[in-house]
Amino acid sequence: MTITTVRTETPDYTAIKAKQQATWGSGDYGRIGVTLQISGEVLCESMDIHSGQSVLDIAGGNGNAALAAARRFCKVISTDYVPALLEQSRARAEVEGLAIDYQEADAENLPFMDNSFDNVISTFGVMFTPNQAKAASELIRVCKPGGKIGLANWTPDSFIGQLFKTVGRYVPPPVGVSSPVLWGTEDFMKSHFGMRVRSVNCMTRQFNFRYHSPQHWLDIFSTYYGPTLKAFDVLDEMAGQSLREDILCLIHEHNRATDGAMVVPSDYLEIVMTR
Repeated sequence: MTITTVRTETPDYTAIKAKQQATWGSGDYGRIGVTLQISGEVLCESMDIHSGQSVLDIAGGNGNAALAAARRFCKVISTDYVPALLEQSRARAEVEGLAIDYQEADAENLPFMDNSFDNVISTFGVMFTPNQAKAASELIRVCKPGGKIGLANWTPDSFIGQLFKTVGRYVPPPVGVSSPVLWGTEDFMKSHFGMRVRSVNCMTRQFNFRYHSPQHWLDIFSTYYGPTLKAFDVLDEMAGQSLREDILCLIHEHNRATDGAMVVPSDYLEIVMTR
């Protein structure tokens, strides 16, 4: 009897993160990020954060969740591994006169002591980490016992989840790295957090992408949103045109506007956990 051993190599997370960092640093994510502000506001309300509490925003991007927490007079630290996005958040905070500290940091290796924060939050950020188990452990580690972890993550069947699948047919993701939209499932939350926190409460919410037209959305996302920008960069003209047509078809399937505009709802999972 012959025994065949199947070898599975561990992904090179360092190389993958370096590529991701370059992707998110391309274009200008802030042009998209500011439209998602409502998700940070709603998350802070769902977490029932109180003034004076400490809040760590992980993979905070241009600051939606951090700004929402600062507006509620919390002591906020916002982190990301793309310095340009932190600078965008800083500029927004300065305009509003909000006090937020900023620190460049890797969500999988946070530079903070155990049990440091009353609240740990991330909106459409930590879900993109390649080493999902490590990132989940970091969320728990830096949160105080009895503190809260709040997340907003796109779901697999949402418009954005299907967009990722569509792009993935043209530009496959790194081998060995799980889809980020797994963070938008209750099974993932139970698997990575269930036995390590006191409670996990999940609610499906919707964000509406509101643009002049489907073509306007595609122009914005192909110019400023790193993952789609990079996808078009590596495709030849024919493949790029095919991807554009597939994306416009996807928008058409979900668009509820009938006046030529684009109003496309996309489900996301809002999670509030008590450690």
